[in-house]
Amino acid sequence: MSVQHLPAERTVSKDREDFKDFRTGLVKKAEDLAAERQHPKEKLTARERLTQLLDEDTFVEVGQFWGGDINKGFTGAGVITGYGKIDGRKVAVYSQDFSVRGGTLGEAEGDKILHVIDLAMQMKVPIIALLDSGGARIQEGVVALSQYGRIFKKTCQASGYIPQVSVILGPCAGGAVYGPALTDFIIMTRSTSHMFVTGPDVVKAATGENVSFEELGGAELHNLQSGVSHYLAEDEADALDYTRALFTYLPSNCDEAPPSYAYTPTEEDQVLAQRLSALVPASPKQPYDMVEVIGHIVDYGEFVQVQELFASRVIVGFACIGGESVGIVANQPQVDAGTLDIDASEKAARFVRFCDSFAIPIVTLVDVPGYRPGTQQEQAGIIRRGAKLISSYANATVPMVTIVLRKAYGGAYIVMGSKSIGADFNFVWPDAEIAVMGAEGAVSIMNRREIKAAVEQGKTLQEATAELARAYAEENINPSLSLQRGEMDAIIAPSETRKTIIAALELAKTKDRSYHGIKRHENGPL
Repeated sequence: MSVQHLPAERTVSKDREDFKDFRTGLVKKAEDLAAERQHPKEKLTARERLTQLLDEDTFVEVGQFWGGDINKGFTGAGVITGYGKIDGRKVAVYSQDFSVRGGTLGEAEGDKILHVIDLAMQMKVPIIALLDSGGARIQEGVVALSQYGRIFKKTCQASGYIPQVSVILGPCAGGAVYGPALTDFIIMTRSTSHMFVTGPDVVKAATGENVSFEELGGAELHNLQSGVSHYLAEDEADALDYTRALFTYLPSNCDEAPPSYAYTPTEEDQVLAQRLSALVPASPKQPYDMVEVIGHIVDYGEFVQVQELFASRVIVGFACIGGESVGIVANQPQVDAGTLDIDASEKAARFVRFCDSFAIPIVTLVDVPGYRPGTQQEQAGIIRRGAKLISSYANATVPMVTIVLRKAYGGAYIVMGSKSIGADFNFVWPDAEIAVMGAEGAVSIMNRREIKAAVEQGKTLQEATAELARAYAEENINPSLSLQRGEMDAIIAPSETRKTIIAALELAKTKDRSYHGIKRHENGPL
């Protein structure tokens, strides 16, 4: 009896199918186990998170069985790495799996993360980290710690080259916290995210202080107080949705132009433009919501805030104006009159630097009475830390358009995108005030004798000050003076704001961003 042999290609094909079935079964088994452990905690599995983040059926896993015996399937399984698409654009991703050894990082997990960051830089696409980990794997000791060092260095190499986003979906403790701290944006969920260098048990042992996870490193703390986080999500779905929204405005790398979209002006644009002046009270002391003003300027009223809950005296975020992605920096008169303090300065400075790194034009809306006074601010380093905002604007080479809405006094006028610090186009509303300080403050210093004499003649202090202040304002605080000196390009009606910004950005598209002079590394205040 003769034996018939199958063709070689048929044998190879069958082997591939067998391996594919084996791999599918292994993944399903691991996913079922992950679901059993994660779902009772109201947390998604690592793969479910990737499914929600990325476009449907676009995720391609890389290094699935990295570093060990595939029959065991656990070596390196503490993190899933690969790439996919968001709104049709490629991104690299890694998602830590807390169901596998607490998502801890060992040598294999570190190698997988380093590989996917390298892949992101080679392909020049953004990298997104979905973090849920117990930190360094104790069993691997210094090897695990060294992997964190390598990840930190790789993250620094990618900084300013490709956008980097960290989404904290569980614990992130010890040295591991510095990985996301080096990225561009950190997103945390309200009830499940925690970030701290030392945990509650260590704090108690070292200091005797009893502190909870939330008090030490909860999402609300890092969004409202420390400023570590850039968005407070209600749950994982909200966190992943915000991540997708963020990428709508970002280029894939520093050499790529920011996204632009087809936009057709509508009648609603004109209606909103006409309403703009009514949103801003004439009195420079009366508060209003700058976010509402921004909504009347940007396309479709859509504005994605960054660090909305931290240092809310200043507003930063992304929007489109005339179909072009822009970064917006604005004072918020509704909070402490919109004064600049140490936190607001650092918040705006970091945002301006990010926009400059990725060629995103900056639109600055100014209504600022000055820096926040007081011993607390001086002792906390307002001089050193406030200078960061100056450094950011002065070194920025992207197109910059500034609008002064109502007032801009003193040093705060200079640092908020003034022409003297490097803005390309500066415009001012008709009744805006630009000066060293407000009229009343100025006359109280310069006209003490006149005020005293008027009071002696029977006028009240308020009446005497107001009369001199009106005269001072007419002579020294009006937009035409700034126009005459070339510090403003034009006085515009509020209803012309949006149209003016669109025209200025269109003209600035061809701006030369090269540095003219001897190449050097600037040493800004840190």
